[in-house]
Amino acid sequence: MSQAREEILGRIRTALRDVPDHEAPGDVRVERAYRRGSNESAEALVARFVERVADYRAEVERVPGASLGEAVARACERHGARRLVVPENVPAAARPEGLDLIPDDGLTHAELDAVDGVITGCAVAIADTGTIALDGAGDQGRRALTLVPDLHVCIVPGSRIVASVPEATARLSDAVTAQRPITLISGPSATSDIELRRVEGVHGPRRLVVLVVE
Repeated sequence: MSQAREEILGRIRTALRDVPDHEAPGDVRVERAYRRGSNESAEALVARFVERVADYRAEVERVPGASLGEAVARACERHGARRLVVPENVPAAARPEGLDLIPDDGLTHAELDAVDGVITGCAVAIADTGTIALDGAGDQGRRALTLVPDLHVCIVPGSRIVASVPEATARLSDAVTAQRPITLISGPSATSDIELRRVEGVHGPRRLVVLVVE
């Protein structure tokens, strides 16, 4: 055992030495007095989310609902994407004509790797962090859809933007209870090598387009 590990475990044992052996974690109530809610207007929340998610190098566009299909088409044209997989419940307004939109009927990873991108909705988005959460609902599909294709076009209704992480986790509680996987997205997939050079697309899409529907 390394010295660091011994030190860490020693501190844990010290912190727990006054805990009775019969006590279980559920016996002690933990106060979770996190800040919830916000006095900000819906416009302020949307503006902050757009600013934060753009900081992560996502392409962000605010679009009226009536123009959503045109915005999806423009994004796909910019990225040369013609063949995109689409989960079952993505609304018709987000399915422009002229694209080859492929339903997910259990596509293999190899088949997902052969498409140009994916169009999904989202469960909730967080203004404080610029994070988008997917919970595997019908307009988001299974997790592999947003990990394998290189382009992710994500539709974010303004009504699904909340101020903080605690508010978002509350909205995700049903999905957690149903044991659906939660995917948190803050910009395109990125990591850094040992010299801290940013490398995109290692663990997911290199390109993220966020369309905020107002």
